[in-house]
Amino acid sequence: MTVKQLRAFLAVAQTLSFAQACERLHVTQSALSLAVKSLESQLGGALFSRTTRQVRLTPEGETLLPLARRLLAEWDDVEDAMRRRFHLQQGHLAIAAMPSFASNRLPPLIAAFRQRHPRIGVTIHDVINEQVVEMVLTQRVEFGIAFAPPAQQALAFTPLYLDRFVAAVPPDSALAAAGEITWAALLEYPFITLQRPSQVRVVLERQLAQHGLSLPVAFESHQLATVGQLVGKGLGVSAVPALCRDQMEALGVRCLALSAPIVERPVGVVTRADQQLSSTASAFHALVVGSGGEVVEV
Repeated sequence: MTVKQLRAFLAVAQTLSFAQACERLHVTQSALSLAVKSLESQLGGALFSRTTRQVRLTPEGETLLPLARRLLAEWDDVEDAMRRRFHLQQGHLAIAAMPSFASNRLPPLIAAFRQRHPRIGVTIHDVINEQVVEMVLTQRVEFGIAFAPPAQQALAFTPLYLDRFVAAVPPDSALAAAGEITWAALLEYPFITLQRPSQVRVVLERQLAQHGLSLPVAFESHQLATVGQLVGKGLGVSAVPALCRDQMEALGVRCLALSAPIVERPVGVVTRADQQLSSTASAFHALVVGSGGEVVEV
């Protein structure tokens, strides 16, 4: 059965007149008759009994009538719902973002998005960088914000800005009064870092090794907030993305520019290369990309 056939049947069944049904549907009588006959042929029998004076439903037509009403109502509901989704009047957005972005840059972006599209629901998965990539790969989310992942065909990466690592030192440390320090000076103190396979840890170790430096790891944690707490208590020093500076300073940590070498990493939007974004995700993607691009300065 086609929607066109069901609409023709319903119009005739409700008016019990082919002429009135033609007026309601704005079609010719021949087109209406063909649609009804095609439906009857497909189903295997007559749905109307016709005389020169009267049109009546057959018992089979009576059976089809409430079903046709329900099917067309559901069809109209689906059509309306999809139209609202394409016009961003309905829908849901699921985002995965690494904590440093989720707790700093993401809230104002969500606020701007909701102001434009107040009927779109939003779920934020605040997870470590590696889980962001995994959630995009497994299609649990369409959209992730993370450090640039290792190159692979399944993923597309749109860079937003470069995030530079800064030193995190205790507020009463001898280093706290400095405006900028070197890695060599920082690494003279016990180092607090994220556990592997964190990309923050991997990036630091890889880039420092190129300069003959290694991390004197004293404490490890899964969360940057815990790293900040440990540094704030004077147990050691750390290096964190500059994006986390406000979060670290709220924990009592002093953040300093860090050089020799400068360690930085692109932050951007991660999507599946083989998957077209939904209208909702596409709108948010445009908002995020349009807001990015600058280097995070200390």
